[in-house]
Amino acid sequence: MLAAMLILPTLPAFGQESARRGVVPYEVEGDGIVRPLTGAPGDPNRGAALAADRQKSLCVLCHPGPFPDQHLHGTLAPDLAGVGKRLTEAQIRLRVVDNKRLNPETIMPAFHRVTDDPTVAAAWRGRPILGAGEVEDIVAWLSTLKE
Repeated sequence: MLAAMLILPTLPAFGQESARRGVVPYEVEGDGIVRPLTGAPGDPNRGAALAADRQKSLCVLCHPGPFPDQHLHGTLAPDLAGVGKRLTEAQIRLRVVDNKRLNPETIMPAFHRVTDDPTVAAAWRGRPILGAGEVEDIVAWLSTLKE
C-alpha cells in the first residue's frame, strides 16, 4: 500500500471549509509536503519545546526520543531519534500534518487537519491540533535529529 502512495500525483489537501477553520493550504507531492506551511522554515528550539509538551503536541505520549524525562516517554510509536536522517523534511512535514494520508490505520492524529469525527475529543473537533507555525517548528526540530 505504501508503494502506491509514493506514486500519487500532486493532490490538493483540503477544501474551503478547512481553510476557514485554520488549516493552511498545502499540496502533497509524492510522500511529502515540500513547501513549508508558513512559507518559511520553523524554529528548531521552539519545535523541541513543543514536541516535549505533553499537553500541546502529545508527541511524548507515544514516541520515545531525545526528550527530557525519559521515564515519561511513550513506547507505542517509532523512536524519533535519527528521524532527520531517515526522512526528508517534506516527508516529516506530511507525517506531522496528516500521517493518515500515508497510513489510514495509524493511531497518530493528523495535527493540521480539521475533523468533525465523533471519535475525536470534542476539544479538538473542528480545528487543527497544531497551527501552521507550530507544525513548521516541530518539522525544523525533527529535521535536526540525525543521530
